[in-house]
Amino acid sequence: MITFDTFTLDNGLRVLVHEDPTVQIAALNILYDVGSRDEQSNKTGFAHLFEHLMFGGSKNIPSYDEPLQRVGGENNAFTNTDITNYYLTLSADNIETGFWLESDRMLSLSFDPQVLEVQRKVVIEEFKQRYLNQPYGDVWLKLRPLAYQAHPYRWATIGKEIKHIEDATMDDVKSFFYTHYLPSNAVLVVAGNVKTENVKVLADKWFGPIPAGNKKNRNLPVEPVQTAKRTLEVKMDVPASALYKAYHMPGRFNKDFYAADLVSDVLGRGDSSRLYQTLVKEKQIFNSLSAFTMGTIDPGLIVINGRVKEGQELKEAEKQLDDVVYEFVERGIQEHELEKVKNQALSTLEFGEVEVLNRAMNLAFSTLSGDPGLVNREQDLINRVTMDDVNRLGRQILKDENASVLYYYANK
Repeated sequence: MITFDTFTLDNGLRVLVHEDPTVQIAALNILYDVGSRDEQSNKTGFAHLFEHLMFGGSKNIPSYDEPLQRVGGENNAFTNTDITNYYLTLSADNIETGFWLESDRMLSLSFDPQVLEVQRKVVIEEFKQRYLNQPYGDVWLKLRPLAYQAHPYRWATIGKEIKHIEDATMDDVKSFFYTHYLPSNAVLVVAGNVKTENVKVLADKWFGPIPAGNKKNRNLPVEPVQTAKRTLEVKMDVPASALYKAYHMPGRFNKDFYAADLVSDVLGRGDSSRLYQTLVKEKQIFNSLSAFTMGTIDPGLIVINGRVKEGQELKEAEKQLDDVVYEFVERGIQEHELEKVKNQALSTLEFGEVEVLNRAMNLAFSTLSGDPGLVNREQDLINRVTMDDVNRLGRQILKDENASVLYYYANK
């Protein structure tokens, strides 16, 4: 159970406080409700670019890292399709330094042209190293636009192409910042050896004066129901041919998400899963094979991916994979399997709450559902999933017409 207090500043900033006197540190997690799904199709990669720009100096603080390091603090950030999340930890005695730093860059970046050029080069190099020059690195650049035809999940967080970052202007940067980096579009969680009353004082002092701005109403295109299997074949210089099969599934805050998540776990979570036991261990068709859910807020994907053994034909391997999937659909889940994957999911949740920073992150993300208390109901929601629920979601999701398949051939 994660205990918390919550209040909202006049400018719309939602603040949550999780008191834990058993630790000596304080964690500040600030989540901005903006990800790559909020980008324009001809200007992608901006959410990720901003993750870098936010460390390049703000209105009154030329260097973000130096003041934090002087008080022994650490920080980092991440961006995905749905959110951009910044976090820091430091001694609870120095918590005001965190408020000072985070509030100043929410107020305004420095908008230094040199910083833009430096971070532009960093992001372009990351694009090349991680997505273009690494084996299998471009999988999501190919699989996303295959699975999604309308929704902005059709491009990766890094962006569609390098050119979008190369062409980013300072006006583009300012527009993105003042559209999305607003108090009313953010959630601040303060956790650790803190007191709610003190956090209220510091929040009012540092974040209260920031103008609310005009929060943009999100109106994203709805992905049409897929009615036919989609396929794409590529040949690349990679160690082994690989198969990626994606099925559309409910979004993260949908009531059926947990049952769908357990479907993927039964199929491909760990060495005891159906796919691994049958196709890796017994038939030795794949070297590796797993299944997972994307966990996106809007309707997402169950992805099955694996690399085949030398000499195995990729489409024949897919047929063997489909046999395991079809058996799941036809015969359903066994009680011992449901108990196993529930225990795995519950253990992951419990392990994720050991660190106070993780608790802060989970609270912030749950707040996006409209109810931060969701963070404390997830165990119950998992426990409530029945065999009938999992079987129903399996039949609903694991259909060939709902699948998008990337055949990633080794160029030999």
